[in-house]
Amino acid sequence: MKSVLYSVESGVATIMLDRPEARNALNGAMCDALGEAAARAAADTSVRLVLMRGNGPVFCAGADVKERQGMGKDEVRARRLKGFAAYSALEALPMPVIAIVQGAALGSGVEIAAACDFIIALPDAVFGTPEALRGSVGATQRLPRVLGKRLAKDLMFTGRRLTAEEALAAGFVSRISQDVEKEISRIREAILSAPPAALRLAKGCIDRGVELDPQGALEVELQAIDEQLASGQWMGKS
Repeated sequence: MKSVLYSVESGVATIMLDRPEARNALNGAMCDALGEAAARAAADTSVRLVLMRGNGPVFCAGADVKERQGMGKDEVRARRLKGFAAYSALEALPMPVIAIVQGAALGSGVEIAAACDFIIALPDAVFGTPEALRGSVGATQRLPRVLGKRLAKDLMFTGRRLTAEEALAAGFVSRISQDVEKEISRIREAILSAPPAALRLAKGCIDRGVELDPQGALEVELQAIDEQLASGQWMGKS
């Protein structure tokens, strides 16, 4: 059975973690399927927006610990690399990618959500990174870049979980909504009515620019402006 579902409707792709009986715990097969779903979205020129969701009351409870029982160190490392590849494939998508998080997003769930452009949380959402407390290492890179290293360390070292409200205040969550479908509808309308090339260029500028010094970031934006002008499509052109 497919553990990750992929569908497209009217320019919107939905990637759904579909293992609710295991609280959508991420195993190797799901990593592969998540990467494949991201590749399908990247290759489909009709896709303007990607929604990342989890089936059931939990977004993703983390890595499937049961899968690791009996694995040797090489197998564990290979499994971790599969996870890295899946998160990176999601993060590299050129169009806007939004995570809709309900219930727990832990470990791998936080990684998946953080790989998206922003997060809409239901009021019951909680976020945590318990890897170190379980004798593992993970989720140490994306989270500090959003939360700052002190709060990220608090979560990692103590098992603290951020509520949706705390995650909003910390800047990890962009919106909290009880009526998430209505919220998605508003976002869909805004994104689908915008020029897709401009959104792609803006996303690339932000993602690349934050890793550079101010001058380098401005050069990235200027390159994007030149690309837009060369296309012959820009705001105000008659």
